[in-house]
Amino acid sequence: MLNIVLVEPEIPQNCGNIARTCAATGSRLHLIRPLGFDISEKAVRRAGLDYWHLVEVADYENLEDLFARHPEAAADLWLTTTKAPQSYEEARFSPDSWIFFGKETAGLPLTFRERFRDRCIRLPMIDQARSLNLSNTVAVCVYEALRQNGFPGLLDTGEMAD
Repeated sequence: MLNIVLVEPEIPQNCGNIARTCAATGSRLHLIRPLGFDISEKAVRRAGLDYWHLVEVADYENLEDLFARHPEAAADLWLTTTKAPQSYEEARFSPDSWIFFGKETAGLPLTFRERFRDRCIRLPMIDQARSLNLSNTVAVCVYEALRQNGFPGLLDTGEMAD
């Protein structure tokens, strides 16, 4: 199962869209604090996120907490950053990869990117563009990882199939 990690996400609508992508694809969602929004059951219910129950969500105090609880993540991770030297298409995702995404205003911490420099990937875009929306970047990466692994556990036809 893919692991989507949002490091200090700030915008609740992005997190909601990403949670929906995780729900539709059977991916886990990991949230690194501080969060720019409330994820309590009451807040989620009030926001009308009727798919939240389909998402396995875990939250952590910081990156060190995540790696302490999931040491296996360090062996199979990818970091998305506009500063990466390689395209996401060069990544070889496993079915259980951990894909990290930084906060909307600053991205992933420099020390973290440097620690895993050879695992940093980016989505190609024109020079004048600063970045894509976080939830769009997550969707592109999740579906590329799933495509590389044959879309495990996902329906490959719709109701129009003969």
